[in-house]
Amino acid sequence: MKIALIGYGKMGKAIEEIALQKGYEIVLKISSHNKEELSIDNLKQADVAIEFTNPDSAVENIMLCFKSGVPVISGTTGWLKRFEEVKQECNKKDASFLYASNFSIGVNIFFEINKRLADLMNGQESYDIQIEETHHTQKKDAPSGTAITLADDILKRIHRKKEWTSRSEESEVKSGKEELTIISNRIDPAPGTHSVKYFSEVDDIEIIHTAHNRMGFAQGAVQAAEYIKDKKGVFTMKDVLGL
Repeated sequence: MKIALIGYGKMGKAIEEIALQKGYEIVLKISSHNKEELSIDNLKQADVAIEFTNPDSAVENIMLCFKSGVPVISGTTGWLKRFEEVKQECNKKDASFLYASNFSIGVNIFFEINKRLADLMNGQESYDIQIEETHHTQKKDAPSGTAITLADDILKRIHRKKEWTSRSEESEVKSGKEELTIISNRIDPAPGTHSVKYFSEVDDIEIIHTAHNRMGFAQGAVQAAEYIKDKKGVFTMKDVLGL
């Protein structure tokens, strides 16, 4: 499998390491130093593109992959207001696209546990709910895409919560009864920890996922690339993992 890496930072290099271990070839590496090399002709060398950049350039990069006819997976967060636009363009171009706020296999299982717990807790109105996420200081978006996914899945199931609100650990702003609080911490070094806590006067219930390094995310991204390279349509990690 020939892979184009759109974004060659720490995550891109971790993906490269996993891909090379599997015997795959990296045919294109795009970073901030060679953006001009991101072209349709260069992308056509690849069987699949893996995009990890930033919210400002993600949509443009994904659309270029559609024009190139190259399946693309993206792990960039912070651009999802344009997700429907990207999805429509993918279907219009008969292209292939897979987005995940987190490619870690463990996190995607954590997502399913979060949904099941929310279903069980919907009628337990004595419990309030809080999400907390901790990442390294270089992470640009807050809350994390993973935390937002957790929150959105809870809001679909806990009817007493209407929206999520975000604050830093230092902030003492209190959320309303209908709000789901996401606390964001930025501490080095921290690949990523997410917790969902239900708390009441009598007890607490908490689920936690802690990443030890980036390799779990990289392994999941390569697995997603393997899955999508011969398919058409819009997919998620649930499709990849059969969840």
